[in-house]
Amino acid sequence: MIHFMKHHLPAGIPTILFGAFDRHNFGDLLFPHIAAALLENDKLIFAGLAERDLRDYGGHKVHALAQLAATWGDHAANIIHVGGEILTCDAWQAAVMLLPPEQAQDTIAGLDSRPQERREWAQNLIGIPDLAPYTLSRKLFPQAARVIYNGVGGVDLAQRDPALRSEVLDKLKSADEVCVRDALTLAQLSAAGITASLVPDPAVMVAELFGDRISHHALQGVTAEMLGAFPQGYIAVQFSADFGDDATLTAIAGQLDRIYISSSYGVVFFRAGAAPWHDDLTCYQRVVARMRTSAVKISSSLNLWDICALIAHSRAYCGSSLHGRIVAMAYALPRLNILREDQANQTTKTAAYAQTWELPGMPHTIGVEEIAQGLGQALAVNPISLQTCSSQLSTHYRKSLIWLTVTNGRHAIDNGIS
Repeated sequence: MIHFMKHHLPAGIPTILFGAFDRHNFGDLLFPHIAAALLENDKLIFAGLAERDLRDYGGHKVHALAQLAATWGDHAANIIHVGGEILTCDAWQAAVMLLPPEQAQDTIAGLDSRPQERREWAQNLIGIPDLAPYTLSRKLFPQAARVIYNGVGGVDLAQRDPALRSEVLDKLKSADEVCVRDALTLAQLSAAGITASLVPDPAVMVAELFGDRISHHALQGVTAEMLGAFPQGYIAVQFSADFGDDATLTAIAGQLDRIYISSSYGVVFFRAGAAPWHDDLTCYQRVVARMRTSAVKISSSLNLWDICALIAHSRAYCGSSLHGRIVAMAYALPRLNILREDQANQTTKTAAYAQTWELPGMPHTIGVEEIAQGLGQALAVNPISLQTCSSQLSTHYRKSLIWLTVTNGRHAIDNGIS
């Protein structure tokens, strides 16, 4: 049993775990599992912006924040923002990502160039007027005992609309504890007069907390299939739909062919998110059609634990997902993030995280034309160094969480709202 040091959440009252796990995105689905596994308080309510049931994907049954505030706002509660790049997610982005994919494109086409109507539509869908709705206003829960931000990010906060930035900073100032996951976000908050601590992303704990569960998933289903197909090993590859132009897909295909020639590792594509603006299966099919090697497969599973197992049993991870990288870090595997051409001069959240926590010699973010070289460099990193980095990150995360302790007997609270 691990005991964290100084403070615990007030006992006897429920804890609301709040985040963007109301849609299918790999990292967001992981966060509430990690928080729940570490919390002393066993009375847990899972909340997002929309009411959703993602248990079929390994997620949670999620309550809508607006409804929860109406029925629970006058009760004492602890509130934990469980993680993610939530400080810069505006209402329009949040609302679109909550739509079914088949509905999202029509909505974007109809409203993208009409900002006022777009804002009104988003706020109506979400049910709260906030510009940055995944950062919770304490006004919704005036009896809250503690409001905590757990390993969140906001790399682009300084570039966002002044009104949104002001709202986010005001919310952070009213919080009891703010922990951020990268040095760039920390510097921006410090410049704004907000005291925050720097911690690794919560997903560094995935192997330690859920290793047995992930190993069990690897014995069956998609991971077992891929291990059987590629006994020599495979590279787990993923990228978002905005890499889907023909030139970029052709470049990715050529680079992955080079990796197979140099390593004999197969290639397995997987989706790290099925929400709008995330990963598109047709992009993978178009890459496969361009590849010369036949040592390539596409995973169809969107189950959270299948995704974890697929990465954990790979030879390396390559893709655009930050949490693809972080799970690979947790499993002491080589990793590499890719950038679109238009991101070349930007500091993305993947770059900011790697600059903060990555070990020397491991490549951070590269353009698609450099995938083969970058993966070659990543695969050459000493395995002992990889394991040391993994252990240090999970230890750092545990020691940073002064408001948590570990206990047994956890369960989700009902209280008439499930």
